[in-house]
Amino acid sequence: MKILDFRSDTITAPCPRMREAMYRAEVGDDVYGEDPTVNALEQKAAELLGKESALFVPSGTQGNLIALLTHCGRGDEVILEADSHIFMYEVGGMSALGGLIPRRVSGVKGVLMPEAVRANIREDDIHCPPTGLICIENTHNRAGGTVVNVSQTEALRQVADEYGLPLHLDGARLFNAAVALGCPVNELSAPCHSISLCLSKGLGGPVGSVLVGSSEFIVRARKVRKMLGGGMRQAGIIAAAGLFALTHNIERLADDHRHAHKLALGLQELGFELDLSSVQTNIVRADTLPLGIAADRLQQQLAAVGVMMLSMDPTTVRFVTHLHVTEADVDEALLRIRGVLVGS
Repeated sequence: MKILDFRSDTITAPCPRMREAMYRAEVGDDVYGEDPTVNALEQKAAELLGKESALFVPSGTQGNLIALLTHCGRGDEVILEADSHIFMYEVGGMSALGGLIPRRVSGVKGVLMPEAVRANIREDDIHCPPTGLICIENTHNRAGGTVVNVSQTEALRQVADEYGLPLHLDGARLFNAAVALGCPVNELSAPCHSISLCLSKGLGGPVGSVLVGSSEFIVRARKVRKMLGGGMRQAGIIAAAGLFALTHNIERLADDHRHAHKLALGLQELGFELDLSSVQTNIVRADTLPLGIAADRLQQQLAAVGVMMLSMDPTTVRFVTHLHVTEADVDEALLRIRGVLVGS
């Protein structure tokens, strides 16, 4: 029985051509700036996002943390969406390691509204921590892969400029957003002072992210990376995979989006409750309450028939499509899910 794994787009393995690129990668000591493949990856990422410079880092979590520590000082408050990945899933690193305070603001389908952000920026008050940074997430994971468009991002940059604040983008799945919107990725990144871009999700790389921004920002970020243990020496072996991903695996993200929409329609027909308007990229969140089945119980039942997904809370499940999921896999998954529901 073929295992159909919808847990995350992080589970993808390198294709033979990507492995060949890794095997043939020219390497050097990246801490000294001497790894030509890392340098090529950083240059390509900076060019794609329309920024001056970039920094290869081991993970998206570290990329976000480096950005926050570079932009802010200890005791600063960071405005972010209430269910953002930085707050929910990055082990509280901003507070534990940076002394930063999260100020959570509820968005609309994961999108921060400018007036809500403005209302949460601290006044100059001896009793209050200063606001140091505004963070956005595109696409938004817990909202179901929803997209922040160009005008929404520009509006948030305008608020940031009003108060002299930097704007950081957790762009783990930024290329999914660009493909869904049909716009160049540099238009989405243009309003942001820094962007963390993940290579190991929909793009199919095995490991690593890239932090992008101005040359001055990256110089300071490079030192923070070293402090956090992110200097990786002959990192060109894995940077080659990221370079391959940025060269070959962007346009195909549209396939993942199409498969996710088909899966969402099928789940809805099977009785799951979900908001089709939120299925904008490669993530499908569905409610099991109408089925009378707890999410963790359904996860166990589906795993027994070779369909892997995640329970997110007592009644919410998440499916993520990726380069190892075909249209036929979606059909087969729906067939197996139907069998479990009929038998339960």
